[in-house]
Amino acid sequence: MALIMHTLHVDLGARSYPIYIGRDLLGDPALLARHLTGRQLVIVSNDRVAPLYLGRLRDALDPRVAVTEVILPDGEAHKTLESFEAIIDRALAEGHNRTTTFLALGGGVVGDLTGFAAACYQRGAAFLQVPTTLLAQVDSSVGGKTGVNHPLGKNMIGAFHQPAAVFIDLQVLQTLPEREFAAGLAEIIKYGLIREAGFYRWLEENLPALLAREEAVLAEAIERSCATKAAVVAEDEREGGVRAILNLGHTFGHAIETAQGYGSWLHGEAVAAGMVLALRLSADRGWVPAAEVDALVALLCRAGLPVLPPADMDAGRFLALMARDKKVVDGRLRLVLLRAIGHAVVVDDVDGQEIDALLSGAVAL
Repeated sequence: MALIMHTLHVDLGARSYPIYIGRDLLGDPALLARHLTGRQLVIVSNDRVAPLYLGRLRDALDPRVAVTEVILPDGEAHKTLESFEAIIDRALAEGHNRTTTFLALGGGVVGDLTGFAAACYQRGAAFLQVPTTLLAQVDSSVGGKTGVNHPLGKNMIGAFHQPAAVFIDLQVLQTLPEREFAAGLAEIIKYGLIREAGFYRWLEENLPALLAREEAVLAEAIERSCATKAAVVAEDEREGGVRAILNLGHTFGHAIETAQGYGSWLHGEAVAAGMVLALRLSADRGWVPAAEVDALVALLCRAGLPVLPPADMDAGRFLALMARDKKVVDGRLRLVLLRAIGHAVVVDDVDGQEIDALLSGAVAL
């Protein structure tokens, strides 16, 4: 029987939806049935997650539901238009109509692909998020950003399309490899940095319990992360203002991912290195004490995350890639910096000299 430990709501009027956090949610027939729009379901997963959890999910479904399963190769390298097309092809070939529901069973790649397919299928179908990585649970499954990568930039093709519900099952985290678990911690730490100073200090104290994957501590960290993101998304669904603060470290991080090849660095790893650069730049401007940079580096190192950018990326390479980032507006690069721990701001006055000095100093961290 499912144990729901927390239920949050993303408040978006007619597009509002619940986030359930608990144990054995994948095996709860009533909970799943509550959010199906019809008698058809497209389940999208990958070849690593499906053998672990697809059977349990399938067993919990009403046998009258017509299910199509699309199993994609695992990895960021497959977050492409070709994978998107494969989902659409299967749904059309098996006669799914506009009342079908798409369900994402996997990490952020599967979630983004499934959401984008749902957004486009017959001009919009419902979809559910069942994230199986910590990073997807606290980040990509919430907020409605969907899409695919392009060789010239990450997430350059996509749409805003909110899920009908998000099911965060804590049990799936017990099989998550350590590297992927650490990548999720980077996004959790981000929430404390941008808006919740008390949560950031709580993370410093409770990191050992998180690394031990203690259920109660994990549930609290996930709930507080999702609550922060839900509040920001409710204020600014389509990133016209405050939602941009969720991108702390991401502009640097996306440049790293693009330059190194999608999947070489995990998203959370690239964001971790990017957050250090953003905090260092904030310190260089006199906005936060240098000691806070040291504290963040120490926390990320304890979590098993990188704190330096790749050695082969200089300011020119970063700037060339960041110039193509979605956050560039009217030719001006926007970066998220911190005025203080828990107080993020968006700036558009960072120039090449400042980036060059930042990266030159990064090797001394």
